Amino acid sequence: MVDKLYLGLDLSTQQLKGIVVNSQLKLVHEAKVDFDADLSKYGIEKGVLTNPSEDEIFAPVAMWLEALDLVLHRLKEAGLDFSQVFGISGAGMQHGTVFWSDDAENILRNLDPGKSLVEQLEPGPKGERRGAFSHPFSPNWQDASTQAQCEQFDKALGSREALADSTGSSAHHRFSGPQIMRFRTKYPDAYAATSRISLVSSFLASLILGKMAPIDIGDVCGMDLWEIKDGKWNEDLLSLAAGGSDRVSQLKSKLGSVPEDGGCSFGCISNYFVSRYGFSSECSIVPFTGDNPSTILALPLQASDAIVSLGTSTTFLMSTPEYKPDPAYHFMNHPTTPGLYMFMLCYKNGGLARENIRDALNGDESNSWDPFNQIALDSPPLNQQNAEGIMKLGLYFPRPEIVPNVHEGTWRYLYNSSKGSLTAVEDDSEKQWPQPKTDVRAILESQFLSLRLRSQSLVAAQSDPDNMAKDLPPQPRRIYLVGGGSLNPAIAEVCSDVLGGAEGVYRLDIGGNACALGAAYKAVWGCERSSGEAFENLVGKRWNEEGFVKKVADGYKKGVWEKYGGALKGFEMMEKEVLRLAGERQRKEEMGSALSGARDSAVAEQG
Repeated sequence: MVDKLYLGLDLSTQQLKGIVVNSQLKLVHEAKVDFDADLSKYGIEKGVLTNPSEDEIFAPVAMWLEALDLVLHRLKEAGLDFSQVFGISGAGMQHGTVFWSDDAENILRNLDPGKSLVEQLEPGPKGERRGAFSHPFSPNWQDASTQAQCEQFDKALGSREALADSTGSSAHHRFSGPQIMRFRTKYPDAYAATSRISLVSSFLASLILGKMAPIDIGDVCGMDLWEIKDGKWNEDLLSLAAGGSDRVSQLKSKLGSVPEDGGCSFGCISNYFVSRYGFSSECSIVPFTGDNPSTILALPLQASDAIVSLGTSTTFLMSTPEYKPDPAYHFMNHPTTPGLYMFMLCYKNGGLARENIRDALNGDESNSWDPFNQIALDSPPLNQQNAEGIMKLGLYFPRPEIVPNVHEGTWRYLYNSSKGSLTAVEDDSEKQWPQPKTDVRAILESQFLSLRLRSQSLVAAQSDPDNMAKDLPPQPRRIYLVGGGSLNPAIAEVCSDVLGGAEGVYRLDIGGNACALGAAYKAVWGCERSSGEAFENLVGKRWNEEGFVKKVADGYKKGVWEKYGGALKGFEMMEKEVLRLAGERQRKEEMGSALSGARDSAVAEQG
């Protein structure tokens, strides 16, 4: 009997990965292309090009074309028999947009298997061939060039809250709607010549399919253009992005339809890949989704389970039946399961903030976590000297933050929970806040308190594992840690102190392959599900938890968890105070800029 294989692709900022699993979800092959190491000829650094004068960060689409051919070549070298691959799905970094030319569909249909993708899809020298793209670059999720467009999106439906209620998110620089709006005004000729706009995920699917692939039902929620509750494009937001209500139908045509079934087949693989690599002509293409939705598919996540990604940034993902949008976070359709949503919090500051305190503590460049971990575990919760003592709370943002939306900086406060009072700590106050030792536990608590504050309305009461007849307070059922920080025992312990976790805190040990694995599992589900079988049920029956999951902390601790609940009010007060101070700073800067402009104008007139 032929062992059915399934391929998952993950196109991220710095790499393209290919993961192959069999029907039982066992890893069979893997390969990757690192853009800086393998494709440095494109002049990229950490996978992107930058234009600091306009806060632009983008990637050359040609580099991704080369990467796809290269990763498939490496899988072949690793021994993959492509004829055994029955299905393919994929993930792409969210929010990036790719602009196809009028010739794209025809070129994709007629690819020559004797030539590479980049040879045929990129424009030819001296205009000999138009190529498949109306614009050679795709804006990256780190791009911050769309502030003016975001302001218009936030006002389009009346308020940021109304925009979040409709689309799942308020306006963000990286989101596709504001990006498309800016592209139309900056490159009007290229926009007019664009026949189709793909997200990174549907772009990759289109290459494999040999024709334009629809946008996925989960990934479409990262655009600020899709009405989640009604399951359709928002006409008012399309009008804003397109430049008028008379151009809405044109933009709709460029975006295409969005199928509701995340496991449907888009069709069979392009003949190009059949002839070039030996794929079966019956290999099915299952919808490609965004990197964040794909991450939650890397395990059979149940309602109220949470994934905390502890990398350079911090990301919190949770599957929930509750739709309670807010401008501070994101809601998206679940990529496989109707009736579920994906709740996401995304922070720019994560590992870097922790590392800064580690380095200050060490006083050298050893990068050792041992002193940091020892202090974190020896320090009492909230650095209280006694049960009724003052709580020490801080915010640590070496980079401008999204949640809350403030500039870089460090803020330290003392919170008296019995009086509800908050007092700022002076930077040089060694008596009130010995640095950096007090910062060690405070940085970890700060990051997890922010997650708890914003997710508390979405979790439900959980059964006590030691007494199933008894319920524990509302909290996650399980917390899964991924990313580099998941290896740190002190971080895991403080996570369990603050967030709880009725059944504990677990490390999901799948390296950096969560997105690609989630995509491969999605392909298995799309091709092998029985009628009406949910993703969680199919994967849950086949998934080997022991091979991927290790319990690293006990989770809910009675008394400790409640203590952090008492700190939430002070933490929220601190954030509001920091936002107030940031607003005052911005107003002063704007006033100073206006006065400077007036002086310059007066001098010019006198001259």
